[in-house]
Amino acid sequence: MDTMKGLKRTCYCGEVLEVGKEVTVGGYVQKIRDMGTLIFIDLRDRTGIVQLAFDDNTARDVFEKAGTCHSEYVLMAKGVVRERESKNPDIKTGNVEIDVKDLRILAKAETPPFEIKDDTNVNEELRLKYRYLDLRRNVLQDNIIKRSKIAKSARDYFYENGFIEIETPMMIKSTPEGARDYIVPSRIHEGKFYALPQSPQIYKQLLMISGFDRYIQLARCFRDEDLRADRQPEFTQIDLEMSFVDVEDILEIGEGLVKRLFKDVLDKDIPTPLPRMTYAEAMERYGSDKPDTRFGMELKDISHLVKDSEFSVFSGAIANGGSVRAIVAEGSADVLTRKEIDKLTEYVKGIGAKGLAYVRWVEDEPTCSFSKFLKEGELGAILAELGAKKGDTVLIVADKTSTVLSTLGSLRLTVAKKLDIIPEGFNFLWITEFPFFEYNEETNHWDAMHHPFTMPMDECIEYLDTDPGKVRAKAYDLVLNGTELSSGSIRITDAALQQRMFEALGLKEEEIRAKFGFLVDAYKYGAAPHGGMGIGLDRISMIMCGAESLRDVVAFPKVQNASELMSNAPDVVDEAQLKELHIKVTE
Repeated sequence: MDTMKGLKRTCYCGEVLEVGKEVTVGGYVQKIRDMGTLIFIDLRDRTGIVQLAFDDNTARDVFEKAGTCHSEYVLMAKGVVRERESKNPDIKTGNVEIDVKDLRILAKAETPPFEIKDDTNVNEELRLKYRYLDLRRNVLQDNIIKRSKIAKSARDYFYENGFIEIETPMMIKSTPEGARDYIVPSRIHEGKFYALPQSPQIYKQLLMISGFDRYIQLARCFRDEDLRADRQPEFTQIDLEMSFVDVEDILEIGEGLVKRLFKDVLDKDIPTPLPRMTYAEAMERYGSDKPDTRFGMELKDISHLVKDSEFSVFSGAIANGGSVRAIVAEGSADVLTRKEIDKLTEYVKGIGAKGLAYVRWVEDEPTCSFSKFLKEGELGAILAELGAKKGDTVLIVADKTSTVLSTLGSLRLTVAKKLDIIPEGFNFLWITEFPFFEYNEETNHWDAMHHPFTMPMDECIEYLDTDPGKVRAKAYDLVLNGTELSSGSIRITDAALQQRMFEALGLKEEEIRAKFGFLVDAYKYGAAPHGGMGIGLDRISMIMCGAESLRDVVAFPKVQNASELMSNAPDVVDEAQLKELHIKVTE
């Protein structure tokens, strides 16, 4: 095996452009073309590919060494850049090649379990098992590099705006934050456990009490919850907190951040201020608190038209306090056949609805799934109210209003994807004035929608004890293309109000002391008004990279069951370790 002695890399493969210049490059063999008297090697590094050329003028030992190379060998090559005879317009260096004078084989490679190329259809589980090979693909390297640029841009922005980067602990006291904690047993404190932070929430509030009025951290967070395309058990949050501010100040700093990120990384100008919508309006119009506003198909309430209908599914839902709402999929009647609508019906049943009524207008007269229950003129009134026309499909759900909204919100996205009507682009949206409480039907109790330290809106405080459903919070989310990027709020700093909030949530004094005692005590010594937010670095990277999944912007991701296939984590540990931790595993 050769060494690097006497060679030093002078440039990256993708930067070889200047004809006549002597260069030294290093990288992995992407492809070899051996034509007897000519050998060409495509050498790859994180910047791209350059062609190495070996011909009759190449020293014999160098030529012969080139002939022994195989895919994924690690090479260094020194030579002079010259113009290629057969140019390749698909790569940046496609007009040039390196006439190699010195070639070193630094490492040989076995045949990889799959070809290292961007347009791969290899099973993802196999690629994740050999993630170190998968990461050699340019598409993933580009994503990881772009994520790094996003992180740097964020840091630069906050440093320029007077923020202080402070690390908070990774092993903390378990406190309720909505998801399950990952628990870490203590060897020294028998029977006691740390938790990995779901967020730095309490610590960043304590930093505000400590007088650090502008905090920032690229914080690692952990949640033991079921995974999906835009969720991992461990993730990174661009976390910030500010003192002497209200909602407007936080939204302004958040808008400045996304404007800076998109300009620095994608050279795109995001117009600000960003649009805003209250939670109530978002649910009414889109059936979601994170709506994708790149397309229409908004929800329409037709309850007033069908409250006296002989179709008991409609009239019964309204009589029980619910509603009847619809979406219109324009020009979809040829695509949404009866068979496709049957699939959509099964889909909505799977997410909580009782069924799906429809009107499909293909011929001169529309086909209506509930026509036999309608009086003359009723269908026409519904279609007129919805603005539906020939070629459209109307999809209707009747139930309690919360079920109707969430069902049609999900159905709207499903239908839009099926019809391929979602345009490219970046649609940002602030969702504001979230409900403070959400009713838990399993426990018959009001829970905090965000966390118990969220400040209610001033005009809603009077309803804390009498009508929790009316209480709106100084809470806000940043949404991009239907993905929640950020969640934040103004925090309660008044000790008496915080106590009222704990009581409204049904927390007893002993429970408050056990879970939040140190924070409650801290507020006794004075706290500046403060608030903040956390922006998902993984999620914004996924969207800015145009990736399908968070796994495409995370170097070593977990899969659906929270395992990491390459290292086989989690795994068993030996009895000696368990004994030290005072833990026994039982069947």
